[in-house]
Amino acid sequence: MDQIYNQIHQLVSTVGPYPWLRAILIIAVALFLGKVVDWIVIGILSKLVAKTNTDFDDKVLVLLHRPIFLSVLLIGLGIATNELDLQENVTRITVDVLKTIATLVWFRFALRLTDLSVDELETKRKRFEFITPTTNPLIKNTISIFLVAVTVYAIFLVWNINITAWVASAGIIGLAVSFAAKDTLANIFGGVAIFADKPFEVGDFINLTTGERGVITHIGVRSTRILTRDDIEITVPNGILATTTIVNESGGPHEKFRIRVKVGVAYGSDIDKVEKVLLEIAKNHKEICQTPKARIRLREFGDSQLKYELLCWVEKPVFRGRVLHELNRQVYKEFALQNIEIPFPQQDIYVKEIAKQSER
Repeated sequence: MDQIYNQIHQLVSTVGPYPWLRAILIIAVALFLGKVVDWIVIGILSKLVAKTNTDFDDKVLVLLHRPIFLSVLLIGLGIATNELDLQENVTRITVDVLKTIATLVWFRFALRLTDLSVDELETKRKRFEFITPTTNPLIKNTISIFLVAVTVYAIFLVWNINITAWVASAGIIGLAVSFAAKDTLANIFGGVAIFADKPFEVGDFINLTTGERGVITHIGVRSTRILTRDDIEITVPNGILATTTIVNESGGPHEKFRIRVKVGVAYGSDIDKVEKVLLEIAKNHKEICQTPKARIRLREFGDSQLKYELLCWVEKPVFRGRVLHELNRQVYKEFALQNIEIPFPQQDIYVKEIAKQSER
């Protein structure tokens, strides 16, 4: 940088001992060079991005125009400041202010690039499944906090501020905050884990180990909301969800849910007829899926009945209760029409009289 300054100083010295005139000349040259550098860099990059099929890189080029031009201009302003032969403190402060402005210019560019990049990745969910409309703001805010920390650190270095004391103070404050808000932090980190692992999504039907069963209506940074079948909304902290077992009924290769209709028939019944009737009931119900096909299983030889299960699928877990009710009704009616007995538990008691022995 000193070599560049010396070369520029030698060039502008030809105008004579006029500091302000030399400074104005340097600024004018910086304006010209800023346009030229911007034109060259953007021109070269434009040829490269023209070969791509996405407009993302075109948007990045639009963002680059101002930072490139302003960076060259600020460098020129810094060199012009040194030409003015001002007091050392004034020159140093002015140059530090220009460096700070340059840092903020590129910080703004990084923020806009972050928003643009995350939004672009969200459109490609097949490859980046962890970026969703819910996680988008969280990712942007996390990166923004990191960029702010880096920018503040860079500004401290520009102004030769010793950051050791600041870091120590921040560590003490962070420790105090972590103890005071450990539950909140646990929930936030639990939310991050849910966003990353995606054990469930909004609209999924889940069961909790505590017995609650319902559909996910909202996944926040701190908590998740579940609407139960009683239309009661439950708010569960993410710290609990991240450390408990969750049954996601909407998970797996598809959202279809298998229901089980349990029924017993009397011993001596025509089991072929029983199975045919059960399959016809499932086939004729409009909300039973044809794929996978319904199936019958003879599960157990009970004390007073043969225990059967009709296994069939519905499109969504939320249909389970109503469809199971309708199938049970239909089974009862069809068995009555087909003279298939549904036995009830019964026990025969035989009383045997024992003749009294004559006394000896």
